[in-house]
Amino acid sequence: MLTRLKPSRFHTAALAAYLIWGFFPIPLRLLTGYASGQILYFRVLLALLLLAGILLLGRRDALRQTWQQYRMAVPAERRRMLGLTALGGILLTINWLLFIYVVNHVSVQAGSFAYLLCPILTALLGWALLGERLRPVQGAAIAISLVSCGLLATGNLQTVGMSLLVALSYASYLITQRVLRHYDKLVLLGLQLLLATAVLVPLAGPLGADPLAGFADTRLLLIVGLLSAGFTVLPLFLNLFALGGLSSGTVGILMYLNPLVSFLLAFLYFGESATANQVIAYGLIVVSVLLYNWPAKRQPATTKAVPEPEQATRVA
Repeated sequence: MLTRLKPSRFHTAALAAYLIWGFFPIPLRLLTGYASGQILYFRVLLALLLLAGILLLGRRDALRQTWQQYRMAVPAERRRMLGLTALGGILLTINWLLFIYVVNHVSVQAGSFAYLLCPILTALLGWALLGERLRPVQGAAIAISLVSCGLLATGNLQTVGMSLLVALSYASYLITQRVLRHYDKLVLLGLQLLLATAVLVPLAGPLGADPLAGFADTRLLLIVGLLSAGFTVLPLFLNLFALGGLSSGTVGILMYLNPLVSFLLAFLYFGESATANQVIAYGLIVVSVLLYNWPAKRQPATTKAVPEPEQATRVA
């Protein structure tokens, strides 16, 4: 009886995480009047403070284990770990800034489309940079997603370009994390947020951030605090819990709830509209998603199956 209940908890955690991320545009749109750099500055800072408290109070073993991994590693592995962690922090910061700008100043559809494309782009980069194998049906899914981009390009090139930049920045981030898959994800995220804060402090002015005004703005702090705690750290914990009990394929399929919920919000809540080309393109993306996640045929007992690429964790 207990073994039957455990998968239910894992599924519930995954569903909750992706539904929370799907509703992310609602609180973010409350900050439309603020510069994207101001929102980014305080989101990174507050998320870092919250995550630091969690790591220091509840995950000291993970901190010690990560430090031991680093100390025991050969010099080349140390350089790789530090370099990819730093690169991941930069890519994550760029992704957050672009996503905030796109949702608040372009459209919710554009932000949602970016995260529909992201897993496909991640697979393509994994094939090109890491030598990961793609099944023929997955190659067909990537080709269909490229056709959808071509359809969207017949409309607003700026919107398509921004969606691609958001998707590419996050897909590149996931590739760096895939290489570092043996390290604790939350510890790496803490290090990346620490680096992002160090980068943002001297760049506050050029990004349009005003720290002094922000600390005096109760409304900004409350909403960004909600984004950091309720829409970043909480769903991340739920996602990590789900990954501990579900297959990567199951989690990968559930992950698409996030952009699909955002698409529904774009049309039903924010009152955005779509052209015929956009509707066809979005439909093709859904088809490509289904194809990409189509179960592989069972390998014969005498043949060793090639494992699917590890499902990465989203940090929205």
